[in-house]
Amino acid sequence: MPAAASTTTPNPAALNVDVIVIGAGAVGENVADRTAQAGLRTVIVEADLVGGECSYWACMPSKALLRSGAVLAAARRVGGAAEALTGDLDVAAVLRRRDAFTSNWSDEGQVRWLEKAGIDLVRGHARLSGVRQVTVTAADGSRTVLSAEHAVVVSTGSAALLPDIPGLASVSPWTSREATSAPGIPDSLAVIGGGVVAAEMATAYAGLGAEVTMIVRSGLLGGQEPFAGELVTAALREAGVTVLTGVSTTGASRGDDDDVTLTLSNGTRVTATEVLVATGRVPRTTDLGLETVGLTPGDWLEVDDTLLVRGTAPELAGDWLYATGDVNHRALLTHQGKYQARAAGDVIAARAAGTPVGDKPWGTHVATADHAAVPQVTFTDPEVASVGLTQAAAEKAGFRIRVLDYNLGWVAGASVHADGYTGSARAIVDLDREVLLGVTFVGPDVAELLHSATIAVVGEVPIRRLWHAVPSYPTLSEVWLRLLEEYGRPS
Repeated sequence: MPAAASTTTPNPAALNVDVIVIGAGAVGENVADRTAQAGLRTVIVEADLVGGECSYWACMPSKALLRSGAVLAAARRVGGAAEALTGDLDVAAVLRRRDAFTSNWSDEGQVRWLEKAGIDLVRGHARLSGVRQVTVTAADGSRTVLSAEHAVVVSTGSAALLPDIPGLASVSPWTSREATSAPGIPDSLAVIGGGVVAAEMATAYAGLGAEVTMIVRSGLLGGQEPFAGELVTAALREAGVTVLTGVSTTGASRGDDDDVTLTLSNGTRVTATEVLVATGRVPRTTDLGLETVGLTPGDWLEVDDTLLVRGTAPELAGDWLYATGDVNHRALLTHQGKYQARAAGDVIAARAAGTPVGDKPWGTHVATADHAAVPQVTFTDPEVASVGLTQAAAEKAGFRIRVLDYNLGWVAGASVHADGYTGSARAIVDLDREVLLGVTFVGPDVAELLHSATIAVVGEVPIRRLWHAVPSYPTLSEVWLRLLEEYGRPS
């Protein structure tokens, strides 16, 4: 991969600033942008590519890999278009498009953005070395000591969890990084895990011609409504993916032919060219110097709603250490991390100015939409789009609820959208307040339905008002009317 762009300014031996942000991914960039706009001198520290995981190894390249297959599958579901198709995906063209999305793993464009935004960049590995102090070690071994007048923000994200399976480390397994940046498509791919990354990469690689086997300890997409995992499993199997559920991997080895053999808990074996491990995430806090401020290396960083790190150590007094994004474990999603980043940036600016936090009526200074109202899309085929609580989560929380289910295939807009459209919708209603607690859609192209659901859930829009939000006809959005009809007419 091309080397990272040069540092905007040569690393000084020491630098005193207002705010230090550790990690120049999408989340760190948003924090820095917010504080810089508030007039605070901000420096961002990055040891890898500016732009981070989402830009180069997660959100963007994964969706680029998925999109071509999704478009082809959509065309095959529409009469007239299906008959015009004469071939399969051009794999080389898909990979070129993926490479374009990552700027061929060059961060020159992101560095230029930092310069225009007035944010200083220091390259190297950052470690906390005291209260409001960060020491950065560059690739050549030189060190820069940074001191912050107001805040240090940890935005280092998370890394793939490598489970303790005998032999697994020795076979050089893929993580999401290798899966999204692979220069070619292997003949076969074994996927360990059943979450979002596992399901999306199984979808992408099957569409690109690999023989895919999934090894799932329970079922797919366990945190979603059960029907979501069921519909995605059925679709993956129809696409030729072997989905093994109720089994776990107990061993791994790479043979003389360079293939990987996985031994499963039921005594069977799976052999593949490559193996992708997608079983969870761990915080990037192991070598961050947390011990210097009374925190434990390798732990997630617990924060309050202003994204201030919680802790009893005297070094944490004074409201100066913040953590945004995956590293605080509140919601491991880029859009939620960026939301936290905006809130944290505003908090830091307000406290620097001596302004009480949260004094604005629109509540910009407090992050609360990453508790029970988190939107998420799984870009499988069918897509899964959800926000808020599932039925199980709502019941566990003690709400008195009613569950509304509707077959998306019965909506007129769905029949126009695709022949034989298969999908489902569910809404969870809080009967005491008559507002929505959660909504889940499963089906082709349901991602664009999600923001309307998010507004309804986050805004706690009463059911009686939703009747006046008239969906256009014939579109998939008509499902909103059908769900309201399931609930009953307003009094």
